[in-house]
Amino acid sequence: MAEFDIAVIGGGPAGYVGAIKAAQLGARTVLIEKDQVGGTCLNRGCIPTKALLKTAKLVHEIAEAPKRGIKTGPAEVDMAAVIREKNRVVKKLTGGVASLLSANGVELIRGEGKLLGGASGGFNISVTGQSGIRAKKVLLAGGSQTAKLPIPGLDLPGVLGSTEILDLEEIPRRLVVIGGGVIGIEMAMIFRSFGSKITVIEAMPRILPFMDHETSALIHKILAARGVEILSGVGLSKIEKPGDFKLILADGKNIEADSVLVSIGRTGDLSCLGGEGIQTERGKILVNDYMETSVPGVFAPGDINGKKMLAHAAFKMAETAAENAAAQLGLPGSVKKPDLDHVPSVVYCFPEAAAVGLTQEEAEKEGAVAVGRFPLAANGKALSAGQGEGFVKILSDQRYGKLLGVHMVGSGASEIINEAAALMAMEITVHELAEITHGHPTVSEALMEAAADCLGKCIHLPPKGKK
Repeated sequence: MAEFDIAVIGGGPAGYVGAIKAAQLGARTVLIEKDQVGGTCLNRGCIPTKALLKTAKLVHEIAEAPKRGIKTGPAEVDMAAVIREKNRVVKKLTGGVASLLSANGVELIRGEGKLLGGASGGFNISVTGQSGIRAKKVLLAGGSQTAKLPIPGLDLPGVLGSTEILDLEEIPRRLVVIGGGVIGIEMAMIFRSFGSKITVIEAMPRILPFMDHETSALIHKILAARGVEILSGVGLSKIEKPGDFKLILADGKNIEADSVLVSIGRTGDLSCLGGEGIQTERGKILVNDYMETSVPGVFAPGDINGKKMLAHAAFKMAETAAENAAAQLGLPGSVKKPDLDHVPSVVYCFPEAAAVGLTQEEAEKEGAVAVGRFPLAANGKALSAGQGEGFVKILSDQRYGKLLGVHMVGSGASEIINEAAALMAMEITVHELAEITHGHPTVSEALMEAAADCLGKCIHLPPKGKK
């Protein structure tokens, strides 16, 4: 039986980053992955979705081109070619991850790994098709899987999940999206640009319910203006397929569709657990601030612990877990906690929506809040690019000016939100942000303007209370 200092089960964002970090700290490290390295994010989520979004955005921009004096005809989408390009990007990146693992001396074992239990000097792990391994410390990085709801018909042939829709080589005429979260909204915008008639069904009172209400409202307005029908605050009773799909809603309304996408969120994939008795709760592994489970020496970074189900959060949790595991082995790792309070989140629609910190509702529960807004319609760079739809909104503590939350809808939001996250992590106040010189013309200067608006000092907006 092969022996290692640290074994990592799962090769997604948490798994491969944790394995590389452990190896960099001097640990003899093995990564066990049953499929392709890169996990859901790289193979079936973040990256392939962005490839499709780029194509969809190009189609949208071609349709808008006549407004800028460019004469064009209607764009035609070759879905088979779109999927080939998406697959090319994914293959290149998965190959890059495999190369990084090899370059750092991480042994990669293909197979399904399960933690069996403790043994003298460490833990035993079974691997399909292998004799098994033993490791002194373990990182469980099983990631997440699509959540399931007990709704009749969700398992009908042809009902698509977030994985299957990424390989769809024909554009559906009528697509119903069940779930108005990140995946649902991104897919709705993609296939609407491709020409599908889209209906989004969301059981919560509004789409993107985890984001600030102003962000949710603007994205709803933009989707509706592009012809997307949004039914919020209504549940789905069942799906039937007498010919076309027939969706029966809780309010009695029926919707027919050629294709159905189920995008109702994700839950931890606990299949890597064996007989060790690690404490779990509602489909996630419980961990402390150091990413360690109820069993000392076993860590669980990433989606599997349900704290922040985002790839970039998984990166940081994995680095932390590897450092703490290495420190327990006497290697040059440092005992640390990941900062999960300043993790940005993004919806990659167009325009993009991004946020970090508290929503306005959350912030107001904690005390008096100053709210600053700057519309991109007043931003020279955005307006000249025909992208004036959107805003930057900053929430700050009224007493000390602490930055509590930043919310943005607009071009480049996925990049600009990182500046906000960095400033919040460094405890920069709204007073200091308002004084930081930003390049002009840039969309990012709207962040500075919104900070100034928090203080009633915005130069490029009328004084508060005046038009």
